[in-house]
Amino acid sequence: MRMTLFRSLLFTVMMFSLVAKSSAGIILSVVIAPPPLPVYEQPFCPGDGYLWVPGYWAYDDFNGYFWVPGTWVLVPAPGLLWTPGYWAWGDGIFVFHEGYWGPRIGFYGGINYGFGYVGSGYEGGYWSRGVFFYNRSVNNVTNVTNVYNKTVIVNNVTMNNVSYNGGVAGIPARPTPEEQAALRERHVPPVPAQTRHLQAASANRQLFESVNHGKPPIAATIKPAEFKGHGVVAARAAARSYKPPTARTVAPSGAKSAVSGPVTAIHPTDLPPTVRPPISTTGNSKLDKKYQQEQEKLRAHQEQEQRKLQKKQNQEHQRLAQARADEGRKSQIEQRHQQQTRQLEQRQANEQQRLQDKQQGNRNPRN
Repeated sequence: MRMTLFRSLLFTVMMFSLVAKSSAGIILSVVIAPPPLPVYEQPFCPGDGYLWVPGYWAYDDFNGYFWVPGTWVLVPAPGLLWTPGYWAWGDGIFVFHEGYWGPRIGFYGGINYGFGYVGSGYEGGYWSRGVFFYNRSVNNVTNVTNVYNKTVIVNNVTMNNVSYNGGVAGIPARPTPEEQAALRERHVPPVPAQTRHLQAASANRQLFESVNHGKPPIAATIKPAEFKGHGVVAARAAARSYKPPTARTVAPSGAKSAVSGPVTAIHPTDLPPTVRPPISTTGNSKLDKKYQQEQEKLRAHQEQEQRKLQKKQNQEHQRLAQARADEGRKSQIEQRHQQQTRQLEQRQANEQQRLQDKQQGNRNPRN
């Protein structure tokens, strides 16, 4: 179905009302490796104008990883393609980089999500004059006429269902210059249908790894958030490389672990008291008073942040006690608490240093 000029203009206006400068957001980080991707089939495409958004593992603070089924999503504007989100290892943690819509495919970790997403670029189709042409060799399209066939060769490195980039056993891919350029372009964030899809997945107990053990019963759907009916596809199998979370908590060797090495603070209450940095006098009482007020304001703000994080962690401990969690789950929570505290400590140290550098620069202006 070819879109009319009116629809094209309307979609273009919608696109520019949604776009936001910057790359895909970093939305959360954990110390447990995501499970490998399950094996599943793609449901048939519901119609023209839908693009495939592959399934992925998301993370819940209290229940661990859960599967967000792959689904067909109506493209928000002609000419846009979906760059999937991906997990990446770095500096002792696994970080999730959110996916986005854009005029060309950006970097998605080298992950082979299947169905045209072979690790780099997209082989599932292309846009031409406002119409999307589907590659039938990788897409399940039966009721669309704008199709073609092209054999897709997948790099063997990406065929092992690994779901994250970096670290030992992770995909070693790095962004190409073209992918780096795509990252700097204007993007459209996930559309409301994708947000509802994620929320529905997070509320479905069957999709949590702790229940399905890497083989979700709802692996893919015809449309977002439709988890019942003939359009639901179950996973055929968990990946051969699947291991339970307790076997994935150890950081990959060769990278700095968030929980190994010397013992560090686990909770904010374990941190040493915030120290008032000395303020050298400048001979200007007004300026000295201003600098001291800035330091006190930052100190009060940081102490408030520590209390807030401590309160949140205390609430998690209470929930664990009420749920009578096993030692493995308690250990995972403590590892995450330690990571949160380490990040807070480092960020606050950087804030203190920036303020001191700023004040020092004001004391010694360039001639």
